[in-house]
Amino acid sequence: MASENETFRRPKSKFARTAKQEEAQKLLDGRQRHTLLVGGARSGKTTLLVHQIVERALDANGSRHAILRFRANAARPSIALDTLPKVFRFYDRPVKFKQNRAEGYFSLYNDSEIWIAGLDDQERVEKILGKEYATIFLNECSQIPYASALVALTRLAQVVEGAPQAAYYDLNPSSKGHWTNVLFGDLRDPITRQPVDDPENYARMFLNPLDNAGNLSANYLKSLERLPERQRKRFYEGVYIDELEGALFSYEAIARGRVAELARERRRRVVVAVDPSGAAGSDDDSADEIGIVVAARGDDDHAYVLADRSLRDAPAAWGRAVVQAFREHEADRVVAEENFGGEMVRFVIRAADPNLPVHLVAASRGKVLRAEPVSALYAQGKVHHVGRFAVLEDQLCALTTAGYRGEGSPDHADALVFAITELMFEETAAIIEYYRQQAEARRQEEQQPPSVASTAPAPVAPAPAATIRLRAPGEISSVHGLSSTLYMADAEHVVAVLPGDAADLIRAGFRRIEADVAQAVGAASVPTT
Repeated sequence: MASENETFRRPKSKFARTAKQEEAQKLLDGRQRHTLLVGGARSGKTTLLVHQIVERALDANGSRHAILRFRANAARPSIALDTLPKVFRFYDRPVKFKQNRAEGYFSLYNDSEIWIAGLDDQERVEKILGKEYATIFLNECSQIPYASALVALTRLAQVVEGAPQAAYYDLNPSSKGHWTNVLFGDLRDPITRQPVDDPENYARMFLNPLDNAGNLSANYLKSLERLPERQRKRFYEGVYIDELEGALFSYEAIARGRVAELARERRRRVVVAVDPSGAAGSDDDSADEIGIVVAARGDDDHAYVLADRSLRDAPAAWGRAVVQAFREHEADRVVAEENFGGEMVRFVIRAADPNLPVHLVAASRGKVLRAEPVSALYAQGKVHHVGRFAVLEDQLCALTTAGYRGEGSPDHADALVFAITELMFEETAAIIEYYRQQAEARRQEEQQPPSVASTAPAPVAPAPAATIRLRAPGEISSVHGLSSTLYMADAEHVVAVLPGDAADLIRAGFRRIEADVAQAVGAASVPTT
């Protein structure tokens, strides 16, 4: 029978570290207050830090420790149900603990507590921040705003023997402008940009998947190595990436809005957006991919990106992919860009399923102008990615105010922009813009000088035409107006549009043919363009 002393002997860890992880452990045992582990995916950063917290909790009776992520729905599955139980199994004897699921913490046999929460859970955060902690670990900092980090760190205040106060951080590196790089790399305050007055309290170390290769499969490492360039740098090479000047989207904004799921009963509308290309087949490397993105509008009036089914294949194949995405996500309609191929797009989709509702939209504005309103929604936290979409997110972050700065064409991103525009702007924006135009037209009529009407000769030409002729940009063959009328350009790139649609198309790059307007008002002297 085991003695009482043996029964309460402190469990000893048998955690086998790699050589690089041993270096990281020495850093964690240092005297600095703030320690950041940064690097690629599956390099062991989080496991190291959770293990460090368990060790501190065992060393200091009655100590309290917090592991915080940005999203509550990610904290529980990733830490409470995965990493922490795995770390408990490293010990030579069971670590006695009691889990309080309702409150969100683990209580160890020596009265130490390990709390786990998301910073977006207001009720639980208030409860957690009502206590003091010897350790605060901010997990996946790429998703955590600096303001949230500052609030959490105000509770790093518990004084307890055996566990000096320590703040730990980890992340897959994002852009060089991220607050972790400013604070730990440049040793500057992320807000004021002034040098910190205690640089000795900030330590950082990089760990990458190759440093943990003994615990990973060769196929997994190969998959990381084959990622697109910007994702490869983050998740394989584990380095901060350069920010593009004037970028419309950021990895940080995308990461902050990422969610695990959107229940079907919360989806008010679902669309499948298609950005077609001229690909002849899957081996047609000279052609762009066909962008196919599924998105929904939730019951909170936010947009949710559900899937990216983009591919490079023959029309029959991508038509089937669209139909499959439509059925799988119970979509309401397909939104397709008609400028490339016009009615061909509708034909391809209808050939796969003649009953699919297909709405064709014209790209009457450039990529940047189309993307800017969508990027504003991301900045406001109103767009969420349900999961990770590596290629799509790379393309979004390569869209800048000066154009697209990525490789090839932003086919995935274009499809996303069409989907979000359809869900979040199309209905209300068209109505508002229509009435704004009507009000502007009435205002101009009211301000017209009386002399124009009194001095103009009596009209001898027919009554003013019901349409206004506009010259389309060279790449436009057809376009939808606010009235939902489809206008087709003739061989000279001229379209005849309803007056209510003219103003919007002119702002989009169409040019007014002044001779028509002159004829309509009887002012033959107005020059022609």
